[in-house]
Amino acid sequence: MSDAKPVSESEGLPVGNEFPISMRGPASVDIKVSFGFWLFLLSDIIVFAGLFAAYAVLVNRTAGGPDGKDLFDKTHVFIETACLLFSSFTCGMMSLASEGQKRGETYLWSLATFALGVGFVGLEVSEFLGMIDKGTGPDRSAFLSAFFALVGMHGVHVTSGLVWFVSMMGQVTVFGFKPPVMRRLRCFSLFWHALDIVWVGIFTIVYLGAR
Repeated sequence: MSDAKPVSESEGLPVGNEFPISMRGPASVDIKVSFGFWLFLLSDIIVFAGLFAAYAVLVNRTAGGPDGKDLFDKTHVFIETACLLFSSFTCGMMSLASEGQKRGETYLWSLATFALGVGFVGLEVSEFLGMIDKGTGPDRSAFLSAFFALVGMHGVHVTSGLVWFVSMMGQVTVFGFKPPVMRRLRCFSLFWHALDIVWVGIFTIVYLGAR
């Protein structure tokens, strides 16, 4: 039996998957979208890494004012954390329901994810307003500037994610589970889970680290 690779009659070149990678066509849309979104997430992680580094440097620069152990309400923070982490579970269930094209279940888990996300943002805003009302806003010390910058940036990301989520549910309603919509839902799911990972870092370093 001949070991020769199949060739095209017109060009005398290998056909199908027998082409070397360098000669194959462009990547699929799914691969390109996934790759591009992972690059975006990595760039976002770099931003948060810089904010974490700034916080680590400035955490003891309280200018004679209160530090974390004097300001943070651990019970409040535990409730915040529970809301966001549980929203990661409901987001995963939403993804599974959408992959199965189960519209009713998709809406149900989407509503739960959105409600938990709003609850998280509401608790974070109330924490910030309470601190500012006590005169411990970001202008009080370098420590508080770093704290508000890091935690506030995460809150902005969660709020942006909620706006994106509403847009995605609108697309599901109008267009159904078409491939472009599914790609965007997968990207949203990656984004939401990445925010949970960042929050675990904030919870551990900022809140639990305040003793």
